[in-house]
Amino acid sequence: MKLLLKFNLIFLAVFGLGLAATGYTAHQFLSNNARDQVLQQARLMMETTMASRTYTTKQIRPLLEPRQNKEQVFFPQSVPAYAATQVFTFLRGKFSDYAYKEATLNPTNPLDRAVEWESDVINLFRNNEKLGEFIGERDTPSGRSLYLAMPIKVAQSCLVCHSTPSVAPPEMVKVYGPNNGFGWKLGEVIAAQIVSVPMSVPVSIARNAFFNLMVWLAAIAIVSLVLLNLSLIVAVIRPVGRMSEAADEISKGNLETVELEVKGKDEIAVLAGSFNRMHRSLVKAMKMLEE
Repeated sequence: MKLLLKFNLIFLAVFGLGLAATGYTAHQFLSNNARDQVLQQARLMMETTMASRTYTTKQIRPLLEPRQNKEQVFFPQSVPAYAATQVFTFLRGKFSDYAYKEATLNPTNPLDRAVEWESDVINLFRNNEKLGEFIGERDTPSGRSLYLAMPIKVAQSCLVCHSTPSVAPPEMVKVYGPNNGFGWKLGEVIAAQIVSVPMSVPVSIARNAFFNLMVWLAAIAIVSLVLLNLSLIVAVIRPVGRMSEAADEISKGNLETVELEVKGKDEIAVLAGSFNRMHRSLVKAMKMLEE
């Protein structure tokens, strides 16, 4: 087996093991990073919806309340939860994989009522007041889903509509009835903002990043292998090849072989110098025998 081939087999084994170890570590890192990226986007969406809730409470509701009272109508645009949901609907134009819900234990609108797993999340916040957010995964008919939840506590502004039917806007009571969305208490965790996204989203992000990384690593490995081969040919293979040819000629009795060129002070140069001295000694010995 040629010396260069042996070196290449060693290089391939080393590069292969290194690439496998790097790939495994990188896959774990990229998967965690993609998950964190998706959750960070979910947090930004929640902050956007919370800002819309605050904006509705402080600026939109005061403008609509006089008109509601005068015209005896109810504008859902005056409800912070409605505003938050509508804002997220527009966000879904760019983030179609994300879903948003303000799951509520005792909602005014039955569509906002928490299902079983959402109720568990809300109760988790109710039992632990210091818990600011909760991250979880669950199985759905379409596959595994990742979700981020944050608690919604009853503020003073909420009690205008959700304390008792008698103080709530009559138009709202006409629309939703007197049995839903009342009896809330100040500071109580009554709902949770929940942003859900299929696990296929972070998995896809991680997979694409991993593929691009491995392509670049493979390309770098190939270029490195080529450069190593060129270096080996110049620094080792050619000098050793010349010594091999010279030794072969001497073994055949050709003592007129030109001495090897010695450059530098590395092991190859030392070997070449030793070979030249051996060659000269052999020539002298043969001349002494002839005399």
